[in-house]
Amino acid sequence: MSEEIETHPFEPWLPKDARLLMLGTFPPAPKRWCMEWYYPNFQNDMWRIMGLCFYGNKDEFVLQEQKTFDLPRIQAMLKARHIAIFDTALRIRRPTGTAADKDLDIVERADLDGMLRSLPELRGVLAAGQLATTVFTEHYGISTKGMKMGDHVPFTFEGRELRLYRMPSSSRAYPLKVEKKAEYYKRMFEEIL
Repeated sequence: MSEEIETHPFEPWLPKDARLLMLGTFPPAPKRWCMEWYYPNFQNDMWRIMGLCFYGNKDEFVLQEQKTFDLPRIQAMLKARHIAIFDTALRIRRPTGTAADKDLDIVERADLDGMLRSLPELRGVLAAGQLATTVFTEHYGISTKGMKMGDHVPFTFEGRELRLYRMPSSSRAYPLKVEKKAEYYKRMFEEIL
């Protein structure tokens, strides 16, 4: 059981013209990384989902021989598509050593208000995973009762009308094929971007 407190290893990716903010919970431990950036586990499907949504190819950002992702192309795509990324936790403990949401203790939450303020073009937020959704909805007093996968709920932040989206987790532990996950994300991207 680890009592070590980890601080988020990556800078927030917050392009000023972002229309969508993707919020996860916290990166996995560095031993699981194939690159030093968001969704760094080669087994995670986020960059495959993005490849399917925007290019019709789940391997668009996969560098198979190196077992990593094409980070410069990912960042260029996110910038071109007006997508920001960070997480809901700034500092955590991993009592069991895993990256699973159920095994994380959040010590310090990220500055959600500051993120939303820094994105004047923002239209929606995607909270990826149950813990990220819980942190976000508790902070803003948003009810997700009856909200199904792929749905969104409106919320207001400092006079701005925004949407909170519920999408399937990109983790392979979530039992849904990557192509099915991408269908949910594609609908959201079409609505918000």
